[in-house]
Amino acid sequence: MHLTDQTVAPAFEGWWPNDDGTYTLFMGYMNSNWEQEFDIPVGPDNYFTFTEAAGLDDLEREAYDASSADQGQPTHFYPRRNPFLFTIRVPGDFGSTELVWTLNTRGMTLRAFASLAPDYRIDPQVISTEVGGNFGSLSDALRTNIPPELEIQGDDHVSIGVGQALTVVAKAHDPDNLPARRNRGGLPSTLAQLYRPPSSIVVLSGPGMRLSWIVYRGNAEQVTFSPTQMKTWTDSRVWGNSPWSPPWIIPEPPEDGRWVAEATFTEPGNYVLRAVASDGSMFTYKDLMVTVTPISDLDQGK
Repeated sequence: MHLTDQTVAPAFEGWWPNDDGTYTLFMGYMNSNWEQEFDIPVGPDNYFTFTEAAGLDDLEREAYDASSADQGQPTHFYPRRNPFLFTIRVPGDFGSTELVWTLNTRGMTLRAFASLAPDYRIDPQVISTEVGGNFGSLSDALRTNIPPELEIQGDDHVSIGVGQALTVVAKAHDPDNLPARRNRGGLPSTLAQLYRPPSSIVVLSGPGMRLSWIVYRGNAEQVTFSPTQMKTWTDSRVWGNSPWSPPWIIPEPPEDGRWVAEATFTEPGNYVLRAVASDGSMFTYKDLMVTVTPISDLDQGK
């Protein structure tokens, strides 16, 4: 187990076709650290490139192009596995093109090669399996699972002063109640039960509607959420405040489907907060852009 000093690897999770003839590419990443987080702005150390097949297999080849570099990827990187974190829609004539995500961390260049290779075609059941959804269920019913419906209430770009609390409200629900919320069983009664070794290759996650706010772009160390948000990365340590963490307790959703939180910023700048809604097997995202301004002496009443 490495707490710090490891790298971040981008990940291509797979693709599927859309009804309009386009394709959706699913992306995520693996931060090999359990504690260290990274801020990597879009630029020569965090960029996308369109290329022919195998065009960027040479990791020493530089291919930064400002016109294609920003494909909506994160610039803040949380620890460990962050699967299916964002999507990119490509046109129907994408063909044999590759869309390559390059990340440079700790002096090492790593790439993910997104393509329409047949063996990377996925469906909702595959996504659920990859994230340990529904406690690792392989039920065929999950192939028709509908992701949560999600909206951010209010403007999608707001301004707030340093130190002021910003109320953020997201409304979400699971339209098909699939997979249905259920507990794994009673809480562990002994330390041996709580700390038993994993029984599957993929860490498991319980089913049930949940929503968390994360810092998608910007320095997360300068942002505090109240209440503390459940992690969206696969922290599988016991009582880790994560859906993948034993004993897999998923809080009941609000009765009105409105998740309300406050975000407070300690440094000015531009941030992107992301609401991540999940039924335990599928994910839906919405972003809120926040401009944080300094507080003047007049604003502070001096």
